[in-house]
Amino acid sequence: MRAQDILPDNISQVEVNDVAVRKGTVGAFLINARLWLKPGVSAEERELTEQDIIDALPALVALGLFDFLSIRDPKLREFIAMHI
Repeated sequence: MRAQDILPDNISQVEVNDVAVRKGTVGAFLINARLWLKPGVSAEERELTEQDIIDALPALVALGLFDFLSIRDPKLREFIAMHI
């Protein structure tokens, strides 16, 4: 299966298990996770990043992302587990 089989170019979101999942959710999560782990991030930027991660969790869980992939970093893994 390819990406366009899930969400064609003209569709920006899909509903999975009654949760709206926008195109780009997984990519945004990966960028936010990288930023969350980056040393020297300001408290304000970290807080915004944390909220973005938390907001994406229902969609990521609906997709089953964490059923197949595990988070290597223990602090990020714990943060995610606290909010799922």
